Amino acid sequence: MNKKEKDLIFGIHPIIEAIRAGKTIDKVFIQKGLHNDLFSELWELVRRQRINYKHVPLEKLNRITKKNHQGVLAFISPIHFHNIENVLPAIYEEGKNPLILILDRITDVRNFGAITRTAECAGVNAILIPEKNSAAINSDAIKTSSGALHNIAICRTWNLNLSIEFLKNSGVKIISCTEKASNNIYELDCNRPTAIVMGSEENGISDEILELSDQKVKIPMQGKIKSLNVSVATGVILYEIIRQQINEVV
Repeated sequence: MNKKEKDLIFGIHPIIEAIRAGKTIDKVFIQKGLHNDLFSELWELVRRQRINYKHVPLEKLNRITKKNHQGVLAFISPIHFHNIENVLPAIYEEGKNPLILILDRITDVRNFGAITRTAECAGVNAILIPEKNSAAINSDAIKTSSGALHNIAICRTWNLNLSIEFLKNSGVKIISCTEKASNNIYELDCNRPTAIVMGSEENGISDEILELSDQKVKIPMQGKIKSLNVSVATGVILYEIIRQQINEVV
């Protein structure tokens, strides 16, 4: 059995038992149009515990496994997810200046893993991601992160906008990295509780989150290509923060 197969549970009863046993479910794939008494119990658990789910065609399920999946597949997360509402107070209690990384709709697994690796090296306290429209945290993500996913708090939220409002109300400055900004990252002042928002390469940061941001900054570009890979861009801004912190100590 390979690593990807170990991440997978199929069949209604096995998934129900996994949820009841407290396993951390990353995502459930449900066959479109699936309705029966047996499935109703699973559906109630998925909705009550706000487990990330997606309705997919039968063909997609059959491509993932040839076994009798009964119209449902679940992917077990290799990590435990945290709540930002619990993590942030703990950071403050330790006397630290919180540095949070918020990832808005970053769905590429390898980008996510690379970002996590850089974030852990840069001393980020937690990464906040949405339940939906986020990369699957699987064995590939763990490998790309070089194990960093086991060493940094990954916080998932059902509503990213509400979680950002919680951070703002808790004294955290929200800074969005976007090409729409007029100021560049070298004009930042990050010697206070800070959350950096990075958006997807396709869609960037959502308008709602940009509206919630306290500041918008961009990475200055000198070449003909006007954008960086999101994992590289994350590294650039995080290490600008480190530079400021080092200079502050000196």
